[in-house]
Amino acid sequence: MHYRVKEKIVKKFECNLLVVCADHIILCQEKRLQCLSFSGVKEREWQMESLIRYIKVIGGPPGREGLLVGLKNGQILKIFVDNLFAIVLLKQATAVRCLDMSASRNKLAVVDENDTCLVYDIHTKELLFQEPNANSVAWNTQCEDMLCFSGGGYLNIKASTFPVHQQKLQGFVVGYNGSKIFCLHVFSMSAVEVPQSAPMYQYLDRKMFKEAYQIACLGVTDTDWRELAMEALEGLEFDTAKKAFTRVQDLRYLELINSIEERKKRGETNNDLFLADVFSYQGKFHEAAKLYRRSGHENLALDMYTDLRMFEYAKDFLGSGDPKETKMLITKQADWARNINEPKAAVEMYISAGEHVKAIEISGDHGWVDMLIDIARKLDKAEREPLLMCAHYFKKLDNPGYAAETYLKIGDLKSLVQLHVETQRWDEAFALGEKHPEFKDDIYVPYAQWLAENDRFEEAQKAFHKAGRQGEAVRVLEQLTHNAVVESRFNDAAYYYWMLSMQCLDIAQDPAQKDAMLSKFHHFQHLAELYHGYHAIQRYTEEPFSFHLPETLFNISRFLLHSLTKDTPLGISKVNTLFTLAKQSKALGAYKLARHAYDKLQGLQIPSRFQKSIELGSLTIRSKPFHDSEELVPLCYRCSTNNPLLNNLGNVCINCRQPFVFSASSYEVLHLVEFYLEEGITDEEAVSLIDLEAPRHKRENKWQEITSNNSQTLRLDETVDSMGDDDPFTAKLSFEWQYFRSLLPDASITMCPSCFQMFHSEDYELLVLQHTCCPYCRRRIDDPSP
Repeated sequence: MHYRVKEKIVKKFECNLLVVCADHIILCQEKRLQCLSFSGVKEREWQMESLIRYIKVIGGPPGREGLLVGLKNGQILKIFVDNLFAIVLLKQATAVRCLDMSASRNKLAVVDENDTCLVYDIHTKELLFQEPNANSVAWNTQCEDMLCFSGGGYLNIKASTFPVHQQKLQGFVVGYNGSKIFCLHVFSMSAVEVPQSAPMYQYLDRKMFKEAYQIACLGVTDTDWRELAMEALEGLEFDTAKKAFTRVQDLRYLELINSIEERKKRGETNNDLFLADVFSYQGKFHEAAKLYRRSGHENLALDMYTDLRMFEYAKDFLGSGDPKETKMLITKQADWARNINEPKAAVEMYISAGEHVKAIEISGDHGWVDMLIDIARKLDKAEREPLLMCAHYFKKLDNPGYAAETYLKIGDLKSLVQLHVETQRWDEAFALGEKHPEFKDDIYVPYAQWLAENDRFEEAQKAFHKAGRQGEAVRVLEQLTHNAVVESRFNDAAYYYWMLSMQCLDIAQDPAQKDAMLSKFHHFQHLAELYHGYHAIQRYTEEPFSFHLPETLFNISRFLLHSLTKDTPLGISKVNTLFTLAKQSKALGAYKLARHAYDKLQGLQIPSRFQKSIELGSLTIRSKPFHDSEELVPLCYRCSTNNPLLNNLGNVCINCRQPFVFSASSYEVLHLVEFYLEEGITDEEAVSLIDLEAPRHKRENKWQEITSNNSQTLRLDETVDSMGDDDPFTAKLSFEWQYFRSLLPDASITMCPSCFQMFHSEDYELLVLQHTCCPYCRRRIDDPSP
């Protein structure tokens, strides 16, 4: 702040005291007071009876301020600047040295010549109290009952009639506002911050909470505010407590106060109950419990101790051994033990409280089988829910014996059957099924499905037959096949389709289903061949490394291209097939076929990962010759015709229509020609004739070519007896065997005795050594049955 000159009076004044008002200057000259304007004009004058010892401006409107005047004869007057008449407030026996009036104009503080501070009631002129060792005094302008006075090097603060609070201070007190005291020392005026904690606690000691709050508003610490709030709360002075807690922003206690106020509005008047809630919030639990008991609410003490997990104290508040309350307490104690990770103690408590379900749940979750079976054996068989829970956990913990014991106890035979089925304890299940035929279907159907999933299809069919499910084996296999296709396990899909075809062939014994099953047999055989080949294509396009030679991939993709003339089976991608064909054709020199494959790809939806490769291949193939390498052209071993790589007729010779026989591993055309027997020759006789070690030229004389509209065949011309009826295969299936002639006897060919697929012998032996089974039908090498 900077001072600036407002008015300047060009006069010399002689005075003892001088005070300044808004528009005037008051001069004191011995017994006389003069009121001058700022221009130096004397407007008013007052003559006193005795010497003037002290003047203090006590405020008022500008130009009408009031003055307190203290005289040597002990008289104290009040003068208004605009009034000639002085008002006598009171007269004391000693001379006045300093004086001040309280903010409400009800009290007067006077320091006399004996250094005594005297406080009077202005209206009654009564001396309220006096304090020694004072040389100046000032009332707090914000608090009616607080004043301070200085003297003897100390500052004294007095609230109401409480004892004085002292602290060291040099100088004279001239003003007191809130927590600031203005002190004049020699020529220096300073503002001293004085904490109001001491007077606030003085009020608190007397339970004067509202007055303490007023003092606190002058300036105390957060700790003091919290202490005020707590004291007011314990004194049930909720209004003051709410204000104090608002100051420290304690929402928890504010919610408590709000709750108590709401209860009071509803008509509750029990202060002990309110105070008990306060004590419980403050952590004074034992005091709260005593008040709950005194107010007749022992249940609240019980709830409090229970919530605090102080169960030993809670037992003291159980109402006359009420079993329900005892059970509740033990249950809560068990809940607490469970929460603090003491599960064994919790289980014991739950059992003693009769909470068997919770005890079972904990025991089961921790895998305590012994404890579970103890509980199950102690339970009555009528308690189905906990016993079923025990059985559930026994199954989960891989202890079917105890689970079976539990199901037997409650007489739940259906669940017992299900248990035996789920744990694959088939002997026990069958024994139970013999005693209770109504569960026969529940046992044999899952058993058959399990057998089918474990590749034991013949046994599965018998089980389905026992269960009266004739077509179930086929449906199970169809589902397994579909899953394999959807999951892109095409090798498994091929195997399952082959198994399906065999199942259909078996079911074809029934004359009523013969035609439908034989149709399905051929369909499934065809699908098995397609998926078996596509498995290699899928691995080539999806995996980073190829497991097949380029020639093999080329042959497989050609085989698939010629086989997929109609609908494409689920899972087989024409894009992948043509992409593989294009890549391998280009690499092996079949440029014409590669160009055709790339052209076909242009009309299909290409995945983004193939897009760049196909576009580049489509461009670069145009720089290659428009013909295929002669080394790749397939030869018909029937008529010795070179067939084009792209054959519109499919996998048959374009000249003689002889179907090509492919190796089931490399998919090369094998040097085999299928032939048929003349009528009247049995299969056994044909085999015996073929096995004769006769000269080749004689045998060749027996071959006869027969040409029809659709095909050319070779028949073995031999006169034999009529077909025998004792051949089980022919009698069972009612169709003949297939016969093939090898035109290159030195090149060995092996046929799998189970699936009848043809292989180059070297390839077959290598694959069997690698997989210990046929690569097509998975017949194990140690399996003696064909």
